[in-house]
Amino acid sequence: MPKTVTLYRPVGLEELKLIEQSGWRAFPPRLPDQPIFYPVTNEDYAAQIAREWNTVTGSKHGYVTRFDVDANYISRFERKIVGGRQHEELWVPAEELGEFNANIVGSIEVTQRFVPSE
Repeated sequence: MPKTVTLYRPVGLEELKLIEQSGWRAFPPRLPDQPIFYPVTNEDYAAQIAREWNTVTGSKHGYVTRFDVDANYISRFERKIVGGRQHEELWVPAEELGEFNANIVGSIEVTQRFVPSE
């Protein structure tokens, strides 16, 4: 089994449905105005985005996904700090998302959810 790195990705309901349609194996292509796919390196940061961003846009549902990526492959992407030191992301060009998905080891799973109160 290859050495892996665990990453996280906050998503809304629409993106989560597309991940489910992939058999929990791939993230959907980016939209034309989204040139970067940015997984994050820790679950707390992903939860912050899901809770504070995804719950106020679109379906108002936020989810945290966790997945493993081949360590050799992922090492080519620079880690970016976009706020405090816990706000660490990898910036994957949108045109490389297919190759990124091919390097996911195992399946994508949901670890947290933030949904509107009924």
